[in-house]
Amino acid sequence: MSAPTLDEIRSWPATVDIPQGSRPFGISRSFGYELAARGEFPARVIKVGGRLRVVTASIIAALETP
Repeated sequence: MSAPTLDEIRSWPATVDIPQGSRPFGISRSFGYELAARGEFPARVIKVGGRLRVVTASIIAALETP
């Protein structure tokens, strides 16, 4: 699956799951979970009802940073 464009990401909901949040960074689902567990995911990860969610605005900010 190819990485989504920035315009596509802007249409996502406020938070997404780890697999979807990993795609813009070109990392696999399993490595995304590993990074999240270590606190090293490239965007902000929060826990919502026992599930890990990636904050979409933080994905956009990370991708827009030169």
